[in-house]
Amino acid sequence: MPRMLDVSDDVRAEIGDEEADRLLAGDNAPGSYDCTSCRTQGDSDQERTSTVLFIGDETAVLAFAHATCLPSQIVQVTEEQLQGAVRSISGNTHAPAGAPEKAVPEQAVLGVTSGLVLISGELHPALVVEPTAPIVRPGSTDTGDDFLPLLIEQGFMPLSEITTVPPVLHGWSVLLAAGQLHAVLQPSSNGGSPVAWWQAHQALQVTDSWRAAANKHQQVLMFAAPVGSIGRQPREDLLRGALDKAAANSQLVGSALPLAGT
Repeated sequence: MPRMLDVSDDVRAEIGDEEADRLLAGDNAPGSYDCTSCRTQGDSDQERTSTVLFIGDETAVLAFAHATCLPSQIVQVTEEQLQGAVRSISGNTHAPAGAPEKAVPEQAVLGVTSGLVLISGELHPALVVEPTAPIVRPGSTDTGDDFLPLLIEQGFMPLSEITTVPPVLHGWSVLLAAGQLHAVLQPSSNGGSPVAWWQAHQALQVTDSWRAAANKHQQVLMFAAPVGSIGRQPREDLLRGALDKAAANSQLVGSALPLAGT
């Protein structure tokens, strides 16, 4: 039975057609795996699965993720990061031909989930952002997690509960084109056109109800939490529960971002 794998053009170009075809045929891909984004188990026989290629200076590692967590993409990491992450593998990575097997690196990738959030009796379109590893302030040698402080410095609001719509963060926006999610944009540091804070390697599908709510409100709520706070939730009610728990634990920030596109 063919595996339900997504191999992007970039990943295929890097690993070669022969390796990509073997993966798609199921020869080298595991049935079950630990998602490199949410860290929960996936099954490439039962659900769409993305190939995520981590590339260091000398080593490349192909990991697997739920397609709902991450699109198939290439992630550039340092060789030190790649070599320093030798833990919790147990079959969820595969090194392309000629590359030694290594662990999934602890290089942070932003996992983005879309869902509808009920606030004051009305459904609002939301994006939930959770990195796959702690985010360290650029240039810092600390081992802590600066993800929320960095976002608060950008204007996102700390949330202790979700009872009202968070304030609009002007200058930021969510790019929706042809009914698909393309990017979260932030102001340029030099005052020019907005730049991508997060960009989908391949445009992400959203539901008709999510898109309709986005067009109605002309804005999207973005919630962000540190790694391990939300996880991959299969239903919107469970996602809301995880958001409420993160807020109660002072691990959630949010803002309303204007909608760009349709």
